[in-house]
Amino acid sequence: MVYRDDYFIRRSIIVHTVILYAWISHKPIGSYDAKRDESYLQAVAKNYTLLETVPPCERPYKDHKVCFKWSSERMWRLQAKRIPQCLHETDAVEILSFPYASSGEKAGIVKKFKRFHNRELEIIRQHQIDYPKFTISVWLYLLHHCEKNLCGIFYFIDPGEMYGTPAVFLNEEGYVHIQMRLVKGEDLAVKTIFSLPLKQWFRLDLSFNGGQIEITIVGKNLKRHQHQSFNFREDFYYDDMAGYFVLGGSGYAPGIEGYFGPVKYYRLNNLETKQISNHLYDKEITEQIELYYERCADIQEIVSGYGHLVKQGQAVQKDCIRENYYSELNYKYGAKTKCDAFVWSKELREKYHSLFSLLREMDFSPSNVSEDQNNTVLEVGRRIFEKVAKSLSRADGLHYMSSSIPFLMDSSCCGYHKASFFLAVIFETGLAVPIDPLQGLLYSLVGAQRSERLAVMNLGYKHYQGINNYPLDLELSYAYYNDIALKTSLDQHATKGDQAFVETIRLRDDELLKAQTKENGDVFMWLKYEATRGNAAAQQRLAQMLFWGQQGVAKNPEAAIEWYSKGALETEDPILIYDYAIILFKGHGVKKNTRLALELMKKAASKGLHQAINGLGWYYHNFKRDYVKAAKYWLKAEEMGNPDASYNLGALHLDGIYPGVPGRNRTLAAEYFYKAAQGGHVEGTIRCSLYYITGNMENFPRDPEKAVIWAKHIAEKNGYLGHVIRKALNAYLELSWHEALLYYVLAAEAGIEMSQTNLAHICEERPELARRYLSTNCVWRYYNFSISQSNAPSFAYLKMGDFYYYGYQNHSKDLELSVQMYAQAALEGDSQGFFNLALLVEEGNSIPPYILDHLEINRTLRSSNSSILQELYQRCWSHSNQELINPCSLALLYFYLRVFWNNILHSSLIYFMGTFLVSILVAFAVQYFQSLSANDSQAPRPEQSPDVHSSTENTSDTRSTEQEESTLTNNIAQHPHLIS
Repeated sequence: MVYRDDYFIRRSIIVHTVILYAWISHKPIGSYDAKRDESYLQAVAKNYTLLETVPPCERPYKDHKVCFKWSSERMWRLQAKRIPQCLHETDAVEILSFPYASSGEKAGIVKKFKRFHNRELEIIRQHQIDYPKFTISVWLYLLHHCEKNLCGIFYFIDPGEMYGTPAVFLNEEGYVHIQMRLVKGEDLAVKTIFSLPLKQWFRLDLSFNGGQIEITIVGKNLKRHQHQSFNFREDFYYDDMAGYFVLGGSGYAPGIEGYFGPVKYYRLNNLETKQISNHLYDKEITEQIELYYERCADIQEIVSGYGHLVKQGQAVQKDCIRENYYSELNYKYGAKTKCDAFVWSKELREKYHSLFSLLREMDFSPSNVSEDQNNTVLEVGRRIFEKVAKSLSRADGLHYMSSSIPFLMDSSCCGYHKASFFLAVIFETGLAVPIDPLQGLLYSLVGAQRSERLAVMNLGYKHYQGINNYPLDLELSYAYYNDIALKTSLDQHATKGDQAFVETIRLRDDELLKAQTKENGDVFMWLKYEATRGNAAAQQRLAQMLFWGQQGVAKNPEAAIEWYSKGALETEDPILIYDYAIILFKGHGVKKNTRLALELMKKAASKGLHQAINGLGWYYHNFKRDYVKAAKYWLKAEEMGNPDASYNLGALHLDGIYPGVPGRNRTLAAEYFYKAAQGGHVEGTIRCSLYYITGNMENFPRDPEKAVIWAKHIAEKNGYLGHVIRKALNAYLELSWHEALLYYVLAAEAGIEMSQTNLAHICEERPELARRYLSTNCVWRYYNFSISQSNAPSFAYLKMGDFYYYGYQNHSKDLELSVQMYAQAALEGDSQGFFNLALLVEEGNSIPPYILDHLEINRTLRSSNSSILQELYQRCWSHSNQELINPCSLALLYFYLRVFWNNILHSSLIYFMGTFLVSILVAFAVQYFQSLSANDSQAPRPEQSPDVHSSTENTSDTRSTEQEESTLTNNIAQHPHLIS
């Protein structure tokens, strides 16, 4: 505690506070053996002083007066003047540095603190577990107060999945609810006497010092608006490493509705407001958010008021008595009522001229618009958007983009946030308008805050990759992707909405493109014909296409159910029987019929269908609460490889209701969830992503990147995304280039790899379209985006490899990056990657050793380029289906011929071979001249008539033709389905 570390003092004591106490006690009267109280509290005179502590690195060395061995003294002298440097570390943690749009759902940002590297700071942290000192500073922009009891602002979850210290929430009245865990294990909660303001930026500061809490609200100018203190005698328990923090929503509480600004956390200090260094990072975007909601308040008031006036006029007309039949017809079918007597100021009418023009064209009759004012505004927003989308989908639609933007802004303000996402992409990519990153960010945040699926995915993708000036932030990316992953699980069961199955269809794949159809397409009509005839496979495929909206067919659950019913009741196909049983159980589009559903489920299970066996377990769990039978069926289905059964068994262990096993077993449950996730189970994957982001499970070490990848995988199955991709594909098939470009840009900016490569393909096919309407280099941008994804195709790596090798437009050549791209394509199993690497070696270029390690090429083969070439060509051939004639086999043959020839040239065998070849040539020459002389000595033969010769040729040709026709006829006869 006094001296520095040296050879003898290895770890000196680190102290933060030293108090020296001194006191005087009376000598007791009587026997010295009598018990007496000589404590500090009972003293007659007492005092204390606070001693100044010296940091470890500033203390003197102690003179131990001990002789060293020569070797020890030498080693000590070499290090004696070396001053240990304490790690530069602070207790301030920047939890968030970029705006976060919180939608009020059960998703948020998860943070987990680590131990301090600095030993002194870590000891202080441990000492403060039962006497916490910390400060939280959060910038907020609230749109509404909480609608669901308590909404999460910032809270701690302990290893037992319980709230810890601190837990800060917003309640229904706008007050701040603060909850703490006491040392004795109980919880204590308080709430403020003031409410948080709406639709303005403010900073909420909370400072904890033992049992004292200070709460302060400051505005953008950092002036104090509200303040309140709480004092408690109880000690709080606070260990910021034993669990994780959540900003916003989680599985335990929804988040706030609004936006988070910068969030800073001081782990070891209670600071006053003036000491906190937490400013708004970018005032431009915060001001834009405020201006957006101010403008939207005006627009919503105009739309609501206009609709109300028109409905009043319609009500008056309805109450009037029509004098004749003509008046009645005119009321029903004539021009609808318009509001010509404007009550708004001239300035407002001029400011929103386009909006007023649109409103005058709309029909506000009760059959078209809801009586609810909020629904009226949303309906107007939807109509504006659909009108703009229809205009942009025309043959020259992108030409009208600039004039469409004001209408999209009005639609966004009316609460229809598909328009918000359109605007975000238009401004970020410069789609027929100049690039405006600030407006792009604004509308991305606005759309995400209102849970527009693609807007949320856009933000998640940008933060995952750290592109377009978005900071790389895996925790923030996870918050967005997890939000959509949770919604995807629910959206899949919704029968309404613009949804379609997400299919992987690349524009390079001609076979898949030919298989696309519509309700009047040949493929669909043929399936319908076969299904009508009782073909079970056709009925099953037709029902799936209609139920999920696959292969270009519009989603039609009602029609799908008819085919499921027909197939289940008329055929013995177990899948059709099972699917229809599920529909009857859940009542999707039909009346629930549990009795018939159970019969069908048992029938399908008796045929060995593992989905049906799992379904029986589901029935006994949900309808009979018979967990013994449920577990029995699930164990059987799980053995057959059913991922749903694995998830259900995990749920039993998690809820603590597994038969014969007392209590909850979160570890075993997690193992089952992981097995389900490996089988593609949606909910299982979501749970595993949560385990990876929190790091709260023993077998799931914290891995934010893996959490993002798993959540992203589920989010990209969302049906609303599938609808956009389907519109893009249909437009491409119909050669509607403007519409195809628009919708592929939307899907590509949401981070969908398939759409990124498809968009790059379109830009290659139609370069003049890309140059005219996109401000970015389309081909480079989207192939580059594609290769940054975990599921990038090999041809994208080959494309980028070529771009780096040859140089692409304004991008310079980069041979090393080119080699990396080719190597990655090779690792994906593409023979072209190996072939390109071999060509680079042939040209005299060398492959870096780390890439050879990545390709797992044996170090013994690296001594010469010849060995590396042989290995690359052999792998090229082995990855090309080992066809006899292909570029890889020819290159390998050519390589072996060159090796053989080089070996001959460098050996004495060349002389023998030369003599041998000359001898053969001489022998052939002698034989040739002998045959010529023999022919001359023979008598001439009679000539054959030309007619006979011609007849023979014709006969030969005729036979050849007849043979070809027979072969063709036989082929057709062998494959009658080709002409059916």
